[in-house]
Amino acid sequence: MARTKIPPLENTMNKTRKGFTLIELLIVVVIIGILAAIAIPKFADTKKKAYITAMKSDLKNMVSSAEAFFSDNNTYVGYTAPTGSSGVTLSMTAQTATGWAASAAHANAAGSSCVIGVGASTPAGLAEGEPGGATCR
Repeated sequence: MARTKIPPLENTMNKTRKGFTLIELLIVVVIIGILAAIAIPKFADTKKKAYITAMKSDLKNMVSSAEAFFSDNNTYVGYTAPTGSSGVTLSMTAQTATGWAASAAHANAAGSSCVIGVGASTPAGLAEGEPGGATCR
């Protein structure tokens, strides 16, 4: 019987592996996807909170402006809402000689608005001169 020579195993056993396998790369992609799915909604909520804070700030500034007008004229009648900051729209909703109410909306915070009031026109459930409302959170 003729003997066949077996090739040495050293060539296949001692090779060093370079790069990553497909499975390793897929695992990394899945982990990054899970982290992104967790982080993206949190950032979106943070932006909405910033828009609402801008609306509240503009309404508080409006109180100071309205009180200055009242000090000069002894009435709120004739007071017009100032221009809001970037993206914020301020509008008067009620106005009498002894009070006023206004609302604020932001172009990038759809469905959210804040209200404020002073004197006889203070919205129910709110402290005078403090912004609030059901969607002002």
